[in-house]
Amino acid sequence: MTNYDKSLVVEKLNKWDRYVAENSLPSWDRLPSLELYMDQVIVLLSQYLSFMPQDDGEGPRITASIINNYVRMRVMPAPVKKKYSRIHIAYLIMICTLKQSLSISYIRKILPSLNDEERIRSVYSRFIEIYTAATRFFRQNARVGASELMSESGGDDDITSYVMSAVIVSNFSKFLAEKLLDLKNVVPQD
Repeated sequence: MTNYDKSLVVEKLNKWDRYVAENSLPSWDRLPSLELYMDQVIVLLSQYLSFMPQDDGEGPRITASIINNYVRMRVMPAPVKKKYSRIHIAYLIMICTLKQSLSISYIRKILPSLNDEERIRSVYSRFIEIYTAATRFFRQNARVGASELMSESGGDDDITSYVMSAVIVSNFSKFLAEKLLDLKNVVPQD
């Protein structure tokens, strides 16, 4: 069994907490108002989503192929003359963020299938509010959960327990989201 370097774990948790606190998704008004080509979109999204975990060797988080698939699957609107607007960037940020836990079929249930800028602005702005509140909530709970392993007496068992707890919370969160999305558009039977 591998032992943890407790000081390294504590250092990484503190560094991660600061990183999450300092990084946020852009508001609607901070999204580019100019239309962009695919390669520009990929660079921009890589910057916006740099906080997302990426396994070594998996390749880029977002590629032209991935974006084209989202358009083909009608999860987001198609570009206009190969150019992507603020609407497209907002969709891609929401899709990429939600894709960390949900399948595309569930994401399709959450996101509007409109091309109306005001409606998308409203949905995206609400998404950013929820994301920001959830980030604060998660950071607070992560610090409380890590307090025991960061104490003088904390050891490998506390770190392992913390990891298991994080995975279990993640699973329950995913299950809850999927169950609620399964209820969308369900008509009650008399």
